[in-house]
Amino acid sequence: MRAIVLDTPDAVALGRFYQQLLGGELDDRDPEWVTLRGDHLPPLSFQLAPDHQPPDWPNPDRPQQFHLDLTVDRAALDEAEAQVLAAGATKHAHQPGEDQGWRVYVDPAGHPFCLCWD
Repeated sequence: MRAIVLDTPDAVALGRFYQQLLGGELDDRDPEWVTLRGDHLPPLSFQLAPDHQPPDWPNPDRPQQFHLDLTVDRAALDEAEAQVLAAGATKHAHQPGEDQGWRVYVDPAGHPFCLCWD
């Protein structure tokens, strides 16, 4: 696999958001195609899409189509949540998995992602 790519109206901003969450090195020389690389993750790229329409999950008219699951220690869950919120995420109103091991958030471009624990 070469990369995971997310569409966004601001590739640099979304790249910086995920860099805050995941660490790694951000190549943002081209504001239309930004890539985050790190030893512990596959390349994560952000592609400029000026007409990007964010998912409206769980609404089937604009489904999520794709999301990231980020693993955290259960004991550090509240700290991880504070970190993603401070970086610019929002906690999704729909939380179907808190009893099953995950919480749902939305990144600044509207893509859902989960903090998951065992």
